[in-house]
Amino acid sequence: MDNQITEQLKLAKTACRSMQNINKETKEKALKLISKALLDHIDVILEENQKDIDMARDNGISEAMVDRLRLTQARIEAMARDILKVVALDDPIGSIVREIHRPNNLVIKQIRIPIGVIGIIYESRPNVTVDIASLCIKTNNVCVLKGGKEALHSNRILVKMINEAIAGILPEHCVTLLETTKRTDIDYVIKAHDYVDVVIPRGSAGLINYVVANATVPVIETGAGICHLYIDKLADLKMAVEIACNAKIQRPSVCNAIETILVHREIAPAFLPAMKEAFAGKVKFYVDETAAQYLSGERATAKNYATEYDDYICNVKVVDDVDEAIAHIYQYSTKHSEAIVSEDYELAEYFMNSLDSACVYHNASTRFTDGGEFGFGAEVGISTQKLHARGPLGLQEMTSTKYKIYGHGQIRK
Repeated sequence: MDNQITEQLKLAKTACRSMQNINKETKEKALKLISKALLDHIDVILEENQKDIDMARDNGISEAMVDRLRLTQARIEAMARDILKVVALDDPIGSIVREIHRPNNLVIKQIRIPIGVIGIIYESRPNVTVDIASLCIKTNNVCVLKGGKEALHSNRILVKMINEAIAGILPEHCVTLLETTKRTDIDYVIKAHDYVDVVIPRGSAGLINYVVANATVPVIETGAGICHLYIDKLADLKMAVEIACNAKIQRPSVCNAIETILVHREIAPAFLPAMKEAFAGKVKFYVDETAAQYLSGERATAKNYATEYDDYICNVKVVDDVDEAIAHIYQYSTKHSEAIVSEDYELAEYFMNSLDSACVYHNASTRFTDGGEFGFGAEVGISTQKLHARGPLGLQEMTSTKYKIYGHGQIRK
């Protein structure tokens, strides 16, 4: 076992004790300084990020996936603004969930507290580093970050900027980057009960499934995004095309982009040619027999329907009714985000109630499944499991609770 990893985890656990009593004003000061540090060092961050982009291209990574790695001045400025949005949000720590007054005059208060040391294992997207650190600081948590090797230069400079900004304000080692690339060290982190309170994997289905299958530390499972869009026969055609374009091609490399479009048979002759024109040759299609009448593409297989492409690729299937669409989604969805476009509001409600995904939409793009878009300021990931938290993981989801019991000499008889 790498002694350096062990030492880093021990230091993070020690920092956790000190973080418990950091007050709201101190946390907000630290976050504002991090935001300023990002803006003050844009050139340095871009220089390090370019190293990761160059390596990714040398390794033959697709341009859609390179986009996940890419930082621009606009993206860094957005990251800095998002930190200030987190600052402006209500602080959940110490808030009372419920208060109980017992007949014996005991007063029991359930309050929100930090989870503790949170291990995040993630891939690409270096902005995630800043999102996680800011949410953990706001909630008095300590974060141990294990980003992918493809973003090492970017993550390294971002964590350096964060730690320099908060030096002398927050406990040392409250934000830690693990630079190891050894699978054995990752195995150690996800089994390190003495040091890590919860692990959150964020990235490809392979990464998430590996952590879920092998971790003995509690896991909050974030889901790969096999997301679906259903175009009902009563859909507004213009709206349906705009939503399909946004959900598929605005940024295909993210988990809330759709991978399959299901189209009611009655609207297919009007919708599919309009969608094809709007996509303007940007998307490769896998189609069923009926969709093949309107779109050029290889025949879709079960493997296609079960694939998260993260690219300009889309499955298109024509269905007879909403129930066939729902059945298809149940078979292939990762329970992340699904959407229906329809002017039949009763049917749309039936669709939304019938599905078991974390986020379901009516007449809106799945691209809104995002902590920032939900008003959370940022997110740690999108949880697709049911226990502890579901959907975008924001401030409230980064807390646990404990009970404070106030008495004046009561004893149990």
